[in-house]
Amino acid sequence: MRAGEELPPLEIPVTRTLIVAGALASRDYQDVHHDPELARQKGSPDIFMNILTTNGLVGRYVTDHFGPTAVLRRVAIRLGAPNHPGDTMVLTGTVEQVDGDTATVRVAGSNTLGHHVTGTVTVTVPPAAPSGSAG
Repeated sequence: MRAGEELPPLEIPVTRTLIVAGALASRDYQDVHHDPELARQKGSPDIFMNILTTNGLVGRYVTDHFGPTAVLRRVAIRLGAPNHPGDTMVLTGTVEQVDGDTATVRVAGSNTLGHHVTGTVTVTVPPAAPSGSAG
């Protein structure tokens, strides 16, 4: 883990099922996340992903990169262009700063409309135990 390290991009297909399941899992029953007709009545071309689903995907992106011992300490994101069904969000990240076993990662997620999410994630990655040691 070093400053300037780039995380490999992660492409996430934005499906109707992902949007609805994420809203249900986070107990966000706003109609714009599951009812296309009501979303259109409110000015959106279709349903769109909620911030809690985006937050979870950003966290997954960082922990997938740093491994199963990684611990998220802080996730600070801002939403931009909505994620609609049929699009693809591409997450990218760069390690901005490292302090011991903790790093700050700048993350961005884009789709065909522009930046869906931008922000930073602070993650701690405990040092690996020496091989052969018993826990």
